[in-house]
Amino acid sequence: MSFKSVVTMEKPLAHISLADWKYRVGCLSRVANARLADTAVIRRTSRILQNETQIEQKWATHDSNQAMTERIAELDNWYAIISKSAERIDNEIKLLQLEKTLTERELDALAEPIAVISDMISSRDGRLGSEMTYDEPDTEIKNELIIMENNQELLAKCCKTAWEKMNVLADVRTKISIELEDKTEAALLDRAQRELDSNSTYISHKPDPRRLPKNFYSYQSWLDHTKSIKRMAENELADTAAMRESLFVCRQKAITLLQAQQERTEFIIRKRIFETQQARNELEFQLTKMKDGMQAAQKDIEELENSLQEKTNSLKLAETRLENRAQRRNAELCLDTPYDVLCVEVEKQLEIRRCLQEKMDETRANFNLLGQHTQKLTVDLEKKDHALMTDKRTLAIRQAFKDRQKGTEVINPCAQTDYNIQITNTQDIIPKT
Repeated sequence: MSFKSVVTMEKPLAHISLADWKYRVGCLSRVANARLADTAVIRRTSRILQNETQIEQKWATHDSNQAMTERIAELDNWYAIISKSAERIDNEIKLLQLEKTLTERELDALAEPIAVISDMISSRDGRLGSEMTYDEPDTEIKNELIIMENNQELLAKCCKTAWEKMNVLADVRTKISIELEDKTEAALLDRAQRELDSNSTYISHKPDPRRLPKNFYSYQSWLDHTKSIKRMAENELADTAAMRESLFVCRQKAITLLQAQQERTEFIIRKRIFETQQARNELEFQLTKMKDGMQAAQKDIEELENSLQEKTNSLKLAETRLENRAQRRNAELCLDTPYDVLCVEVEKQLEIRRCLQEKMDETRANFNLLGQHTQKLTVDLEKKDHALMTDKRTLAIRQAFKDRQKGTEVINPCAQTDYNIQITNTQDIIPKT
């Protein structure tokens, strides 16, 4: 029988070995040294940051001052430029007051040509869908109509031209006056801000100094607006000078311009017919290619579906192996190497299936797009045929009008030869018969 004079009981806590205790003390010491080293680095970088921020602050203030100085100079420069335009407008208004007179001329009979233009426009308005474009024939036909209408209206409005121009110039002068006032106020404000510095009395923190004011303009918008004011003044001045100096000459050239525009319109319509025919041939070729592409895409979809089915069986095999191996008992149910390899295989198979499925979806989507685009090409091809017929009919309307005009004239069998002689200026070289 043993006797115990002292009962020993240990605390129910995990005890560590002496080696672990020494390692822990060493780790605490190393961490303390690292923290002290970090503190020294932070202190040194803080001083560097203070010096750098001081330099950056001074350069930022210098750049701001320089920018404001350049801005003030730019405002002064534009003020001087626009002021000169304002002086020129004032002078032109005085000259127009002296130039305003009444002018009367006979009007050319343009009723039948305008009716022909109306028929041509109505004919081309019969185009379908996407063929209703603002193409060159449309522009040239409308230009011809504008020229004929101008020939009718110009003489009737000559008596009011000077008065209307004076009103326009007065309106421009008002806009320029407002622009000059705005630039003067802006220059004064910028000069006041340029004189401020960090020791000024009237500086303070603001709630949101970088907010965008209401109805603000970007610098490019401001520059475009200023240039537009200058350009508007120059355009109006140029129009005024042209009106005072060459209005009568322009009226005399109206018939010549109309004839040139008619020839240009006919050429542009014939050119448009050629371009439409080319576009139709290209669409027909593309339609054939699209059908071939749909057949190839259909074949790709079938191949992808077969490949996806093969990969599905491989995935089933890997998943079945994993599931069956999970039926092991006791300690044999371990995460061994086959388990890891099978997991990797399942992930690879899933990724392969995902890639194949994505590619198949992409191919199907592309096939659908091909089908949709083929339908669009078919519809557009029909529209191109209709547009060709419309443009040919438009050209026939003009030709019928020219034939009616020639019906009242004496037929000249050598008309084309005479025209060639005229445009080559060889009248004096060819002997007269």
